Amino acid sequence: MNRRTVLKSIGGLALSTALPTGSLFAATKPVLRIAHLTDVHLKNDLGAPGHYVKCLHHVQQQSPKVDLILNGGDVVFDMNKENLSTINDQWKLTHDIIKSECSIPVKYCLGNHDIWWNENSKGHTFYGKEYSLNQLQLQKPYYTFQQGGWKFIVLDSVHLDIDQTWYIGKLGDEQFEWLKKELEATDPNTPVLILSHIPILTATLMIEDDIVNKWTMLGGDMHTDTSKIIKLFYQHPNVKLCLSGHIHMRDKVVYNNVTYICDGAVSGAWWKGNRRETAPGYGLLDLYADGSFEERYINYQV
Repeated sequence: MNRRTVLKSIGGLALSTALPTGSLFAATKPVLRIAHLTDVHLKNDLGAPGHYVKCLHHVQQQSPKVDLILNGGDVVFDMNKENLSTINDQWKLTHDIIKSECSIPVKYCLGNHDIWWNENSKGHTFYGKEYSLNQLQLQKPYYTFQQGGWKFIVLDSVHLDIDQTWYIGKLGDEQFEWLKKELEATDPNTPVLILSHIPILTATLMIEDDIVNKWTMLGGDMHTDTSKIIKLFYQHPNVKLCLSGHIHMRDKVVYNNVTYICDGAVSGAWWKGNRRETAPGYGLLDLYADGSFEERYINYQV
């Protein structure tokens, strides 16, 4: 039974009982409305700046108003093999647009394209994640904050693979222990939302053409420590929701009472239309005090 059905069924009772004024409706009102924008891939090309501005305006026109934007990573188009002048331009464009076109607070997660992995520059000060952390004024690529009675845990899911040439989705031992301690220290009555760039769990990887008898899932497309993380979440029922991006396609998987949502990209297919059947868009979520939520995916270009 959904919230609207409950309200209709007890409407007469609410009028005849001595409930404090407004208490019933306060209980069913969201404590927080968030927008999940991921994979913006911003650069001054392909009409990207104009489309991004349109998306931000679309978010700000929502009613009720959005309280917080979660940016799920791949903030800029690409840092992996670019020179610093190109990277500087992409970040300047990002800051300029947010400053002039967005009045909603934004919390950021690092994506694989927000990391400078130029093999010829390993000795450079900004090699790896430091450049983007400085741009986003973050001390570490994983952190927590609380708002509206919910706890948000932002993860760093992008790491060098064992051959040190490309990336893989995982937490690593140090971050996993940090996550474990964070969940242990969290009041079990406090609902938890997890934000990562690479999905912890997703069905989108099975949407491929010409599959004969097996799927190929790369370690850079989904967390390679999925089972370990899921086992940890199982010990903490207050973990309610995990948001991710990276795949540029939209799905929702519910496992062990945790909902894993992989949202489509703001950039769609890297500013070239839809990514398969997923249009450019963002997630809109209403969070409730009891840990429940309502969510939908919005195509802002319609």
